[in-house]
Amino acid sequence: MSELQTYNEKTFEDIKHINEYGNEYWEARELMQVLDYKKWQKFINVIDAAKIACEKSKNITDYHFTQVGKMIEIAKGAKRKILDYKLSRYACYLIVQNADSRKKVVALGQTYFAIQTRKQELSEKEYSQLTEDEKRLYQRSLTKKGNYSLNMTVKDVGVRNFDKFHNAGYKGLYNGETADDIAKRKGLRYREDILDNMGSEELVDNLFRITHTE
Repeated sequence: MSELQTYNEKTFEDIKHINEYGNEYWEARELMQVLDYKKWQKFINVIDAAKIACEKSKNITDYHFTQVGKMIEIAKGAKRKILDYKLSRYACYLIVQNADSRKKVVALGQTYFAIQTRKQELSEKEYSQLTEDEKRLYQRSLTKKGNYSLNMTVKDVGVRNFDKFHNAGYKGLYNGETADDIAKRKGLRYREDILDNMGSEELVDNLFRITHTE
């Protein structure tokens, strides 16, 4: 990428990924190459600075910087696992703000992600204008998608007792309460879904639990 002659917004759009739910993300190692960083260790310092900025902005760091492992081939067909991140658009914005602005592509990235992040802020403003019922329905949709994705992930790694698995997550978030304990506290009927009986803020907390667990 150091030989790149022209840069435009397509530079960043070309490495954008879309997951099964239509959500966009970027992979850190691909972004590193586009931003003309040769060594991961130098780029990880930029990521760490961006994560600190994310925390200071009162955003959930793990939501925007999702750590993942990636298998790569090395000599003679052998493979090894390396660290990578799935990055939100906001995470990319923070990364380019903390990257070396002397690089032309970094300067372009700062402009591109600033504009796109502003568009997201307008979307968040629209969200803030929703009624509580509308926010709840929106967040409930996200938790449904998140739980489906989480179930697929844990199934692939051998989890078979899904009730026990999800209860461990609830106990971590609710100070030891299981799903049944939460249902009783809320006064729900048998087999009533506790997620269907949460407000928007409680659903946001559970979405973080689901995403972080995955």
